[in-house]
Parts: sequence; C-alpha cells; structure tokens
Amino acid sequence: MRLKTQVIVNPESDRGRTGKKWSHIKEALKSFLKEFKCDFTEKPLQATEISRTAIKEGSELIIGIGGDGTVNEIANGFYENLTPINPETILGVVPSGRGSDFSRSLNIKPGLKSALRVITQDCCSAIDIGRVSYKDHACRDQTRLFLNISDFGLGGEVCRRMNMDRLERKTSSYLKSTVAAFLNYRNKKVAITVDGTELADATYLIGAVSNGRVFGKGMKVAPNAKLDDGLFDLVLIKGMKVLEFCRNVWRVYTGRHLSHPKVELIRGRTIAAVPASEEDEVLIEVDGEQLGKLPATFDILHKTILVKGNL
Repeated sequence: MRLKTQVIVNPESDRGRTGKKWSHIKEALKSFLKEFKCDFTEKPLQATEISRTAIKEGSELIIGIGGDGTVNEIANGFYENLTPINPETILGVVPSGRGSDFSRSLNIKPGLKSALRVITQDCCSAIDIGRVSYKDHACRDQTRLFLNISDFGLGGEVCRRMNMDRLERKTSSYLKSTVAAFLNYRNKKVAITVDGTELADATYLIGAVSNGRVFGKGMKVAPNAKLDDGLFDLVLIKGMKVLEFCRNVWRVYTGRHLSHPKVELIRGRTIAAVPASEEDEVLIEVDGEQLGKLPATFDILHKTILVKGNL
C-alpha cells in the first residue's frame, strides 16, 4: 500500500553536504518511493511547522533528511498540545548530519539506500518520546520533545561550543569540542529526583536522560536503553579531574563506562534536576541542540510515535 508521503530536507545539514548531494538523494527517493512531496527548511523550527501542516493535510509518512536536530523538529510537529495529531502517521529517518545518533538506536545502517530500504520495507514500531520542561536563556519556561537523549552539564557546554564553531565556520569534532569544553568546565552540584525519590546531592560532570543509546557522534552513553520500555536510562557521571577524564573518555565510546565507580545508572519515568545554587548555570542539550538550562523536568510519553527502524 502506497502512503501519502512528505519529505522534509535540511540542506544545511552535514555542513551543507545534504544540499550539495540533493540531485543524488532525489533520484534515490524516486526509485524507492515513486511519489512524494518535498520541502526544504530555511530557518530554525521550520521543520516542525512543515511536519505539523503535512500531517493535518493527510500525510501518512513523514521522512526527515538531516541530522538529529532536524529529526527532532519533525517529531515535535507530530504533536499539538503534547497530543499526537494522527497516531497512525509514521516517521522515517534518512540520516544526513554530523552525528545522526538517533539512527543508531534504530539500527539503521550507514548509507542512503540502507535508510530508504528500512523506510520502504521494514515494519514500523511505536516508541517512547521524551518531554523536557526547562528554562531558555531568557529564563522563560519552555517545553520540547526529544527522541534520543537530553543531557545537562558538560554536554550542553559542548553543544554551545560546536554551535559557535559552526557559526564561525570552524571545523571541529565532537571529541575535540568535548575535551576543550571540559578544560574550561567547572563541575556543578545538582539536586536530582527520580520518580519522587531524591538522590543525595552530588557534583556532576554529565547527566544524560536517555531514551536512545547513543549521543555525541557515537558515544554509547546508555548502551542498554530501549526506545519502547517506558523508562529513561539516567546516566550520571560525577566530577572528574583532567587526567581521570582523559583516561576514561574512551569508555563512553565503547559503552564500558557504566562499571566506573563515578558512573551511576538509574531508570525512571520522571526526572527533575535543579542546580544546588541559583548562581550556577547548568546548560542542557536536547537531541544535539543547546536550548536552555536547568532547572528542568523530564518525563516520558510511552509509545506515542511510530517510526521505521529495527528495534
């Protein structure tokens, strides 16, 4: 059965390579899908508007071509007032970004044709989506949905640094930005509550609220997380000194960091994180985008979005 399909492309993703490769991508889409409507994004949050409008106009399959930020915007368009507009609409992902970590949790193999085979041949699955309520940089209350991971602490600083480098057209890897951000980072004391239970106050380097498994361009921060179990994997990494951090950062790429004495894994449905001091600014990132800061509350919407992938 042929689905009414909307394709949303971020031509600036993957440092502009997506736009440059568009003729090749378009031909592949035609060979797999035959008929589809296509729109390009030109500004932030436009993908949400396009997605929401397309679903209201009857699109049954929304395909995002871009990085995790683009796919996040598209997924936010599946909802209005946190309620799915059409629970039967399906999300398809063609990874074309710097990280594209969400596609790893969907077990989509690298390559355009591999992604299109998943979209056209595999079954769809209902997965969870996270919701985070936070403060933006003007201290206004905001809410955002996320498919993969939202984290606070060092991750927010890394995203801010990478966004600055991107605006200045500098080339930087996630690992390079992580090390540079760490050297200027002061660990923050954060009060955390999981499903109503308060944790002992501690000084944290990273707090990763994980629906998916991978962030930071391949870091397996939550290697056992499942997209459909109704729970976050909260991975807390306590403060480290420079040499200790450099000796252990490789563990996150392999998923072996969970055995480290300064790493704690807690599973839960609702998580609140508040800086112990009002003077501390603790940044958060949401699916690779630096949006604001703590205090924040994270909760999970269980199996409310359909995606194409191999769970």
